[in-house]
Amino acid sequence: MALVESTMLPIGTVAPDFNLQDTVSPVKLNFNDVKGTKGTLVYFICNHCPYVIYTIEELVEVAMTYEDLGIGTVAISSNDVAKYPLDSPDNMEAFAMNNLFNFPYLYDEDQSVARAYDAACTPDIYLFDADQKLYYRGRLDANRPNSGLAPDGADLRSAIDAMLAGEPSPEKQYPSAGCNIKWK
Repeated sequence: MALVESTMLPIGTVAPDFNLQDTVSPVKLNFNDVKGTKGTLVYFICNHCPYVIYTIEELVEVAMTYEDLGIGTVAISSNDVAKYPLDSPDNMEAFAMNNLFNFPYLYDEDQSVARAYDAACTPDIYLFDADQKLYYRGRLDANRPNSGLAPDGADLRSAIDAMLAGEPSPEKQYPSAGCNIKWK
């Protein structure tokens, strides 16, 4: 596994729309279907990446914590399932259920959504404000697998709290890091 950092889409970018199949329900969802009244988290993840596995409990906890404060969340997998069958929609559904997702987990089969978001790794995290403008992109926190520290979501939580308080986007934002998206 090669460590890849996110590409840091410019702050203020309007959230690219999508129309993707939910792996848990028989519907397609777009950005408006998943957005929150005060902001929206978009996670690019997959089922097999050790960085996602390391952070998934905290990613879900962040979504649960901020749901009642008006933050919507969606997870998207864009990996090539022909080469990485563990990331197939059936396995995505099981992954979502096993990890108690309280948000949709969508499959980006043609990888167009990952390209529109300039996503590069898993997990790749984006926080959009109520106007659908990018407020934060980057890491969950400074902790990494084998660091001896559990994920605490400090960077993402701080950004969400600042956004909800009406503060400007944090000047210093660190890229996320994880496995590269498995492009076709």
